[in-house]
Amino acid sequence: MKIDRMRVFMTRDKDRPRVIVALDTDDGLTGWGECYNHGPDKALPPLLDYLYAFIAGQDPTRIDYLVNLLIQQSRFPPGALGLAAISALDHCLWDLSAKAVNVPVYKLLGGAVRDRIKVYAGVYTAPDAPAARDEFDRLNAEWGFTAFKLSPWRIDMHAHRWGNVVKASADYFRSLRETVRDDYEIAFDAHAKIFEPVAARQLGNALAPYDPLFYEEPLRPENIEMWGELKQGLNCVLATGESLYNRNEFLRLLQVKGADLIQPDICVVGGISEMRRIATLAEAHFVGVAPHNPMGPLATAVNVHFSAAAQNFKILEYRLPKGQAYVYGGNDIEKRQGETRYVVDPYLPKDGYLELRPDRPGWGVDMDEKAMEEEGYIHWQRRVPKRPDGSYAFA
Repeated sequence: MKIDRMRVFMTRDKDRPRVIVALDTDDGLTGWGECYNHGPDKALPPLLDYLYAFIAGQDPTRIDYLVNLLIQQSRFPPGALGLAAISALDHCLWDLSAKAVNVPVYKLLGGAVRDRIKVYAGVYTAPDAPAARDEFDRLNAEWGFTAFKLSPWRIDMHAHRWGNVVKASADYFRSLRETVRDDYEIAFDAHAKIFEPVAARQLGNALAPYDPLFYEEPLRPENIEMWGELKQGLNCVLATGESLYNRNEFLRLLQVKGADLIQPDICVVGGISEMRRIATLAEAHFVGVAPHNPMGPLATAVNVHFSAAAQNFKILEYRLPKGQAYVYGGNDIEKRQGETRYVVDPYLPKDGYLELRPDRPGWGVDMDEKAMEEEGYIHWQRRVPKRPDGSYAFA
């Protein structure tokens, strides 16, 4: 079995672009993967074309051999774009290897250590408590969700005194706890908007009395040592890692005791191969893994197999492939509807969990190439906010 063709699809997941990759073999198998592509996504297809030249004609079951080649052929360690492209190719290789022996990918990873994968619903805004209750209850009734992620930002952090911003977030969480079911778990994603560790600690400790599932990424990722400083004196579970790349960066984070929960992205770090190494490092530091997964249903399928085989897996971020479109920030529940069609049979929650598919080889899903072509590409770019003085703030 040899790799003899690569195809790249620029398509959409509701109102967000997606870059999907297929590797075909000379005996008729196809492996599928997904890039992290939240900008600049149009740079990925030519990069994939360049990387494909290194693996064309190769045996796809030599996964570590080929992925190491893709990483080492770069003069400098690959970053956001390079690893996003390598991630998708790594996914394809695992899918092909599992399909070649007609087993699910998790069987090649040592087998399942759990029977199903707990997920939380990404809501991402900060709706009023009654609206949040209604949304949580709807998601619980339809899909069994008992865990949710919101934004902590109730007022503009740049237009108000910081103490008032913190108070508004604490009052909001208190009102949520007084309004929603007691068994619901609620996480908060600060989206790396805070500059000073002391300010990030103040916000986290204001949320802490109301028992957040975790407090996610309040700071930028560049100065990893600052995460160790932040965690000192923080009274809630600190989660981060979506903006880190490889095992070396995660090792530094773990060494400075900068997180209680890490959130690597399987479409960012170099695929499932690197993700497993990162998880092993975290396990040695008694830290759990809650994968970052705001992507499409193919990325979710890849995450299911990683999560099934990882001892220290905690919970998986999840977005339904049909329903609300994407929105971050603000105080409203998203009303726009959309549907992601390129995965025919996506993993859907049952009682708040994704069930394994032991009778399905590879990732356990079928892809719809016609849907990818019909849906076509949609442009998206991050909106960068401005402070009142006219300077740009963190996005």
